[in-house]
Amino acid sequence: MEIIIVESLEEAGEVEAKRLARIIDENPETVLGLATGSSPLPLYQAMQRYVAAGLNMRKVSGFALDEYIGIAASDERSYTATIEREVTGPLGLNPELVHVPEGDAADPQEAAERYEAAIKSAGGVDVQILGIGSDGHLGFNEPGSSLASRTRIKTLSQLTREDNARFFATLDEVPQHCITQGLGTIMDARQLLLFAQGATKAEAIAAALEGPVSSRCPASVIQLHPSVTVYVDYAAAAGLELADFYKYIHRNKPDQSS
Repeated sequence: MEIIIVESLEEAGEVEAKRLARIIDENPETVLGLATGSSPLPLYQAMQRYVAAGLNMRKVSGFALDEYIGIAASDERSYTATIEREVTGPLGLNPELVHVPEGDAADPQEAAERYEAAIKSAGGVDVQILGIGSDGHLGFNEPGSSLASRTRIKTLSQLTREDNARFFATLDEVPQHCITQGLGTIMDARQLLLFAQGATKAEAIAAALEGPVSSRCPASVIQLHPSVTVYVDYAAAAGLELADFYKYIHRNKPDQSS
């Protein structure tokens, strides 16, 4: 697990956009795991410049992490609409290759099972983009989630609903349930790329990166993945006891270009 502390996630977005563009150029059918929220936005925005310069992403597949239950896909507050607005449209992806759980399905559990099967059918996720909740959730896997869980229905915690209330007129309008990729599903991705910013994420980041691997902090499961890159700004890194060591490691990375 490589932990990189940056002044801003815009800096991180530039670095990872260059790497991701190279991956897509080498494999035009790359499968991306797509996260919403403010933390991954600098990456998506930096990727737009590569697309404008000629990077073709029409064969790239995308799988969103989660979706609210009970909100129509056409609702601007849905993650289906958010992915279209922030990723599919700006990056020129083929909408038929971009998938989001069917939160408005008549049978959400069946929809969750279909989604899990669709990820497997696509050959799995190559690069999974992630954020982290202030309570340590990954996707919508709230504290207490099984570290081996698969795509399923979850009940959102009160803290998560309060954090997301800014997108709704009132807290009461925030859905209580969702379909989310499970922690086991996320861990199947070949590479994980996590972004976090702001003081409100500091406690969760410290628990996820330096605490014990535990369902108490679902994001801590990434410690068990063989290929993880984590970008945190100074505020989100405030609780890391080994912050100076991570900076030292990053400054003295071995040259692997030869």
